[in-house]
Amino acid sequence: MKKVTSMIFTLGFAIAVSAQAPSAQPAKKTVVTPEAVKKAFDQKFPSATKVKWGMENAKEWEAEFNFKGSEFSANFTSDGTWVETEKEIKVTELPKAVADAIAKQYAGWAITEADRTETAKNGTIYEADIKNGKGKKEVAFKEDGTPVAE
Repeated sequence: MKKVTSMIFTLGFAIAVSAQAPSAQPAKKTVVTPEAVKKAFDQKFPSATKVKWGMENAKEWEAEFNFKGSEFSANFTSDGTWVETEKEIKVTELPKAVADAIAKQYAGWAITEADRTETAKNGTIYEADIKNGKGKKEVAFKEDGTPVAE
């Protein structure tokens, strides 16, 4: 009987210990922002606060931050080359030509979000997230309503 009681006690103890052990989830990979990227960011946005870094994609770093009282995001390549800076705006702040172009080219679609984006490639563009009953998409236009292929 002592052996059975001892085995039950040992088994119960092993179960209790294993239940409290940390889970075997993989550790999150720590991503280090390259110094060239940080330096380029600091030069472009010297008074930025609350900066949070992440990867936009395999080739671009993205900083989300506060600057001059507004929230922005900016993308840089690994060598520190600036790609774009984006600021969310109210849908009502879209230039009339952009809103009109969306209404004409995407009749029946609703604009859900809008951004004013400064890009190295296209200058100032306006991006809008639009949706209808079937799906969602992002569209981009120059201030005069000309579509921008991204």
